[in-house]
Amino acid sequence: MRISVDISEAILEDVMALTGEKNKSPALAKAVEEFVRRARAREFGRLIREGAFDYPDPEPEPADLANPVPPLHHS
Repeated sequence: MRISVDISEAILEDVMALTGEKNKSPALAKAVEEFVRRARAREFGRLIREGAFDYPDPEPEPADLANPVPPLHHS
């Protein structure tokens, strides 16, 4: 989508330098995409901290009654 944006030349130069793009449009597109990605990540982190994805623990594995002592695991 094409849009017109008023942005200072200094900020635009910074955006181009930070994104590594040599042209204005790709630099702005990359910067906006990164902004949205980070905002979504912050929101996801907030939801995790608030317990929105707090699922119950899975059922424990049934005990092996024939072998009550679990085998040793060597690292």
